[in-house]
Amino acid sequence: MNDVLERLRAEADDSAAYAELLAAAPDALAASLTSAGLPLWARELAAYRLGMAGDRRAFEPLVLLLNHRDPARCAAAAQALGVLGDPRTARAAAALATNSLRTAYALHPVRLLTALRAPESAPALIETLSRLLTPHDPYWRVALACVEGLGALGDARARDVLVRAQAHPRLAQAATEALAGLMAGHPDA
Repeated sequence: MNDVLERLRAEADDSAAYAELLAAAPDALAASLTSAGLPLWARELAAYRLGMAGDRRAFEPLVLLLNHRDPARCAAAAQALGVLGDPRTARAAAALATNSLRTAYALHPVRLLTALRAPESAPALIETLSRLLTPHDPYWRVALACVEGLGALGDARARDVLVRAQAHPRLAQAATEALAGLMAGHPDA
């Protein structure tokens, strides 16, 4: 949490507005999310603080930030969404992870799906990984996160895609480890 707040403080140039949002009550934070003209750092700070407090008014702004091109914003949004506990989170993360037009920004939604361990998690990771197993796909880090996530989830439905992932040099070791975990947890897999 301190890393996120420090990054946002630096973006705000340690302004009075930053200090006000840092001390603001939940209703003031929620109101700031719909205020016109606020900079991105201010919206992120308000959404992050609300999310970390479990206030569901942060859900939509956090999902937008989870889909942002800046990895630090995505990571902060994923952290807050994980704490928020909103039942819509897994469906939103799955939609972002499986969107072929947004694959470059799918790393944090994939990791969030793994952490959530929701019914949507394994199917979304399987779908995303399947799409990324083409030769020379540039999103190997997203594919690796899928492999690691599927290994952590231990879902036997992932067996076939993990076997295919073994053929990719950057994924082979993680896929082999994930498959070994599947076999240990589900000998009939």
